[in-house]
Amino acid sequence: MLSFIDRQIVNLLVEPIQADLAISDTQVSLLQGFAFILTYILFSIPLGRLADTHSRKWIVAGGVLFWSLATAACGFANSFRQLFIARAAVGTGEAALTPAAWSLMADYFPPERRSFPISIFLMGPYLGAGLSMIMGGALMGMMEGMDTVAVPLLGEFRPWQVTFILVGMPGLLVALLFLRVAEPQRRQLPDPAVPTDGKRPGLREVFAVMRSRSEIYLALLVAIPLLMIVLYGLQAWVPSYLVRGFDMSVQDAGFTYGLVALFSGSAGVLLGPVVGRWLGRRGVSDYPLRLALWAGLGICPALLVLATSGQVSLVLLAVVTASVLVTLPLALAASTLQTITPANMRGVVAGLYVVMTSGVGMGLGPTLIALTTDYIVRDREQLGASLAVVGIAVSVVAVILFARALAPYRQLAQSLERAA
Repeated sequence: MLSFIDRQIVNLLVEPIQADLAISDTQVSLLQGFAFILTYILFSIPLGRLADTHSRKWIVAGGVLFWSLATAACGFANSFRQLFIARAAVGTGEAALTPAAWSLMADYFPPERRSFPISIFLMGPYLGAGLSMIMGGALMGMMEGMDTVAVPLLGEFRPWQVTFILVGMPGLLVALLFLRVAEPQRRQLPDPAVPTDGKRPGLREVFAVMRSRSEIYLALLVAIPLLMIVLYGLQAWVPSYLVRGFDMSVQDAGFTYGLVALFSGSAGVLLGPVVGRWLGRRGVSDYPLRLALWAGLGICPALLVLATSGQVSLVLLAVVTASVLVTLPLALAASTLQTITPANMRGVVAGLYVVMTSGVGMGLGPTLIALTTDYIVRDREQLGASLAVVGIAVSVVAVILFARALAPYRQLAQSLERAA
């Protein structure tokens, strides 16, 4: 949750940052996505490798400390370049979290109990995204009408800069508290695709396993990230859409979208395992991917409503619907990825998953929408149209990849069940 508060707070501050730094939507999107993802991708797989062999709690604690300081550093930026560098530093620290955390959960819980704790973990980003909007909006509201704010010992800052500094501070305490987490023994389930000679696998062996299950890994490592373009696009631009298209203040837009994000993302992540178990009890053995396919289909009409409605209530309903559908398959996808991947390869594959979901979703999503707004729609107030054009296109491709993976997944599930 904390990581997404620090990651997403920039989305609420788009309008004041643009006003002070005189930058375009496309430049803002680079701060939202590319600057963060540049280092996030660079360090995710190496830190995933580190999580396969070293203390995971120390990796997480170090990451929390680093990204929290980097978030506070965003508040000291006075130019696009400085803010870009600080956002890149946030990405470096956050790259440590997911590979190590997933590996910890895979060893804390057996496969049949794994999807629920993973769903709780996956609630964090949506709680964080919502709280960042609500908290950031409240902070900006408290400083409304102020040109600058005096911070003791530090000097004068713009309200958006103060918001960055305050949001970064709690992570310093969280980093210390995480060191009290116990480091579990690593589990290993029998896997017919992996030799049991006890050697640490290299990247060649990891990719050999992935090639042997290519349709399934394409669904989990490409189709799921394509759906994340929709989610990251909504998180990046809905607050600005409410400000530009419906004349809301930054404070009101933050509070409104914050509540939407809190409900919709959390509901989708929690409902996914419940619906999955219900389908599994009724003989739908490919339910993790089938549910994702259904979600991809449902996203398209929701985005059409978002683009065409002039009523804020219908726009928010469309945002809720699309957000729930994107997050519905995420816990099952993450659990499935851990189940089909050998234990001594999970950190690397989790790192690759992070690279893909964040690199494609967060790296491309905000920028594709900004480019569509700047060069195709050519109307800053019509962000809904840009969200729909990009979101529907990527959802259709994702649905095709999910459909191709259904039969191979059923066969693999039977093989792993026999081996266990």
